[in-house]
Amino acid sequence: MTAVVGLRTIVDLDEAGSTARTLSATARHEAVLADGRHVLLLDDRGWGASGPPDSWAATSVADVEATARTVVGPDEPFAEHTAAEMAADHWAHLADVLRRAGVTVDADRLARLPHEVVLSNRFRARLGSR
Repeated sequence: MTAVVGLRTIVDLDEAGSTARTLSATARHEAVLADGRHVLLLDDRGWGASGPPDSWAATSVADVEATARTVVGPDEPFAEHTAAEMAADHWAHLADVLRRAGVTVDADRLARLPHEVVLSNRFRARLGSR
């Protein structure tokens, strides 16, 4: 059986939502397997930010990477749920997605894997050379 060796989030430009004042991004979250394959975990994530006309110029790669990790990570606690419960539910859900794809992984191990953020060429071009 192929092991999960990492997580990868691919950030792309949401052109329809992006302007000079608005950054709009999509985030696709995948598990990276030892044999080189990827398994899609989440494809419904993204974010937007508004600001002055130079919003893109004020945004760093490090800021985008941190936001991407947050967006595909556990949700904020609500009602009577704790952060630990939300995290456990999140990682258990992702482990279940992998099980349905034929890959067995423990949720706790999944949470500890390295997480790479990759910016698409379109996103990097819009962001500039930073």
